[in-house]
Amino acid sequence: MAANPVHTAPSPAVTTAHRSPSSLDYYLVLPRPDDPDPPSGVAGLVVEEFTREHDHVSTGLDSAGWTPTAGWWSSAALSRSIRTDPDTSARVVPTSRVEAEGHYRRLGGGQLPDDTELRSYFLVHQPIPTAAPLRLGPAQPPAGWHERRVYRVLFAKDLRPDQVTSLRASWRTPVDATGASAASGHLEKGGDRFDWELRRVAHTRAWALDVTVLLVAAADGAVGSTLSDLTTVLRQHGLIPVTTERFS
Repeated sequence: MAANPVHTAPSPAVTTAHRSPSSLDYYLVLPRPDDPDPPSGVAGLVVEEFTREHDHVSTGLDSAGWTPTAGWWSSAALSRSIRTDPDTSARVVPTSRVEAEGHYRRLGGGQLPDDTELRSYFLVHQPIPTAAPLRLGPAQPPAGWHERRVYRVLFAKDLRPDQVTSLRASWRTPVDATGASAASGHLEKGGDRFDWELRRVAHTRAWALDVTVLLVAAADGAVGSTLSDLTTVLRQHGLIPVTTERFS
């Protein structure tokens, strides 16, 4: 991973998107297989954050990488390669902030900076093209509901069979469930209903989480948190989020 030195100028503002107060994703970077003097276990960290429209669709991605020798650096190419280059993605493992703090300290970085300081290292923004939602399904929600939405969260990397089994158990997927989905679940939150299915897409090269939302009222506060929670579960199983799209 090539390192671009961090400058002091802030990244350009994204006027049509917003960030939640704490929505950073952390990744461990493993040593290169051909490194003649590989560090022990972990070579560095990557911190990322998606920018989103107010309906929770992804509009861009910021990232910063850190290694003991190069310090903090930012590159849009890094975010792309994590998702498109198999050699790079094989060396990037989703993790939690707590675990990232431990590795950062052991690698000599000291105290991992807080969210505000980490965001100051996001200098090269990677835009994600967006379009008006496609209409999949009926234009009107079912009787008794205010609005129907369909989201798709795309993921890179792959899941092992045991990880799929773990997801099915966690989401209480019916044992006799059939169809194209590998795992599914549903949730009711504040009167809103969420149904989701995880399936392979792009000729089995990627995974997609399709989430159907039925809102009981105009307020959609539960949508963002639910999409975030589901994405976190899949990150914990090793997948890397690529984008969140809306289809209706």
